[in-house]
Amino acid sequence: MSFLVEENPARRRFEILVDDALAGFTEYVPRGEVLVFTHTQVDERYQNMGVGSALIGGTLDQIRERGGRIVTQCEFMTRFIQRHSEYADLVVAEP
Repeated sequence: MSFLVEENPARRRFEILVDDALAGFTEYVPRGEVLVFTHTQVDERYQNMGVGSALIGGTLDQIRERGGRIVTQCEFMTRFIQRHSEYADLVVAEP
């Protein structure tokens, strides 16, 4: 199984493709230089397979690469960052 995480700016979300099929996404609202993440969804066919974690990890890696910051209103992303503290520096207070 191959994962690919890509930003889809037109839909304001990062998407994960599994073997070229859309398997999930995490939505955001841009606020200046900060992205406010509001919701993450993984297709039922791909749940409990690590797809959600791969999506969030890939999303946060891309945001780090471009020097971005985030606010998380999404419980799934919040829990992921709590378990993976190496991403905590990306989180800022609500703008």
